[in-house]
Amino acid sequence: MRELTVRGIIIGGIITLVFTAANVYLGLKVGLTFATSIPAAVISMAILRKFAHHSIVENNIVQTIASAAGTLSAIIFVLPGLVLIGWWSGFPYWTTAAICALGGILGVMYSIPLRRALVTGSDLPYPEGVAAAEVLKVGEEAGANEENRRGLRVILVGALSAAAFSLLSSLKVAASSISSVFRVGQGGTMVGGSLSLALIGVGHLVGVSVGLAMIVGLVISYGVLLPIFSSGELPGGDISEAVDSVFAGDVRFIGAGAIAIAAVWTLIKIIGPIVRGIKDALASTRARHTGQQVPVVERDLPLNVVITVILVSMVPIGFILWLFVHGTPLTQSALGLVLVSLLYILLVGLAVAAVCGYMAGLIGASNSPISGVGILVAIMVALILRLIFGSQGDGDQSSAMVAYALFTAAVVFSVATISNDNLQDLKTGQLVGATPWKQQVALVIGVVFGSLIIPPVLQLMNTGFGFAGAPGAGPEALAAPQASLISSVIDGIFGGSLNWNLIGLGALIGIGVIVLDEVLRKTTRRASLPALGVGMGMYLPITVTLIIPIGAFVGLFYNRWAARRKNPERAGRMGTLLATGLIVGESLWGVLFAAVVASTGKDEPLAVVGESFLTAGKWIGAVVFIGIIVALYRWIRRVSTGLDRETAAAER
Repeated sequence: MRELTVRGIIIGGIITLVFTAANVYLGLKVGLTFATSIPAAVISMAILRKFAHHSIVENNIVQTIASAAGTLSAIIFVLPGLVLIGWWSGFPYWTTAAICALGGILGVMYSIPLRRALVTGSDLPYPEGVAAAEVLKVGEEAGANEENRRGLRVILVGALSAAAFSLLSSLKVAASSISSVFRVGQGGTMVGGSLSLALIGVGHLVGVSVGLAMIVGLVISYGVLLPIFSSGELPGGDISEAVDSVFAGDVRFIGAGAIAIAAVWTLIKIIGPIVRGIKDALASTRARHTGQQVPVVERDLPLNVVITVILVSMVPIGFILWLFVHGTPLTQSALGLVLVSLLYILLVGLAVAAVCGYMAGLIGASNSPISGVGILVAIMVALILRLIFGSQGDGDQSSAMVAYALFTAAVVFSVATISNDNLQDLKTGQLVGATPWKQQVALVIGVVFGSLIIPPVLQLMNTGFGFAGAPGAGPEALAAPQASLISSVIDGIFGGSLNWNLIGLGALIGIGVIVLDEVLRKTTRRASLPALGVGMGMYLPITVTLIIPIGAFVGLFYNRWAARRKNPERAGRMGTLLATGLIVGESLWGVLFAAVVASTGKDEPLAVVGESFLTAGKWIGAVVFIGIIVALYRWIRRVSTGLDRETAAAER
């Protein structure tokens, strides 16, 4: 079968341009990006079906290229910080492109030995990777039999339902989220949820274990920490902004500390599988060199090529870092700074890749708290630089050190963003029978495509809108929330104003959860409490955290029903396809709506009602949201029952 083809690369590149631009805009506007692999797979199928001799693995290559590039756009969570602190006035094209490309390629290389440890040798759910594989399978096999035809119909109905609800939200006829802020004693908290059918689908795919862990994190943050830390800090009237401020400025840092300790524990636990994965990769390379036949699905890029690319890439990275320092107050320390940064990128990059890959496997790339990883990466590099080189005295030197720490963090963050998504793609490849080394080459191509388009889009956003808090920013400036937070953290480290007690408290909570999880795993057969899941529940906004567990319980009830069917595996698969469709529909609408917003320059270009309709919109949104979920799952049960009847009739 055709796999890595020129037409596939071209189609992937075209899709990349659209998705990357949309993700950059949305990320800077509201601090969120969307996973591009599933919508890329859908678009790829629609295009490639018009060509002769297309195949499922060729479709997989297209979605892999587009997914890698779309994910790389998460660099916007760090790089705009250089504009926010006034170090850059814009985004120099080749410097920005080089940082994205080199960091992204490192992320791909680090992902290769991790594939055997975290994909083929792991039971992680990889919700988006599995969903993308189901889309590709059903699209390829549609028409072969009645089950596949109905499977494709299930995806389409789920996608259209999610897109239709997203359209209602964009029209402002239905609310996209519902939340309520209220007082608890002297403090305050909030409850609410995003009316996102895609998050329901994600919850269905990740399962109850992760869902329960996120609920525990949510209760810790919003039920305990937020009321305590906001006590005595609230105004007499509307407390919404004050509660949001306490969550962002205090509670979220505690969540970051919990994620940090959970990430370290996760890394310790997966060191063994990683080492085995590297040994297996070496054995596979030796076998191929001696002429032995290695299964197609186990043919990674040779490990010697991987190591060579990693080491060689240190040369241009070092050169770019030196150019960044040259001519600044840090020039005299340039050699030492560059050497320390290279060692940091080389070692911490691998650890970050492993942790991000594990988080993506646990909860999906879209919902993985990658910005939390960015905060931790920034904190570590700033601490190391301050420990070795000091705070650099006067204001100019201190500002230069803050900028250099941000620039170094941007390289490692590129590694994190790619590894956060790449293992999802490699999981998809495993499920559809793709050749790993061809997919890994496609990942590198996707990184290069994304690196070429990100700088001009960033510059366009900076010129057209600016960033809130940056010198000369206007009233329509983009919030760039993560970049603003990370730059503030680094500045706080060099200025001595960062509250370490918050991060330390989060670490203590994380240790407690780790101990509880280990006890549960040893004393029960099935119960667990993933520490990273709890940390993510603490760190993410409640509007995201709450809906995923709801989706997990919806999936649990459906799967229990499916287990009682004549063909439980098929019934369960139909539920997976429905969850996939929900993710597909909302993702595709996100791309389209981002294009409309970018082309019109309006925040709400499709709104047909005003603020006076806000209360009615919340009621309509909640009723329609619940109604769609109930209707879809009742319908999918009828589809599965109908297939059972037809199978029984055929057997008679």
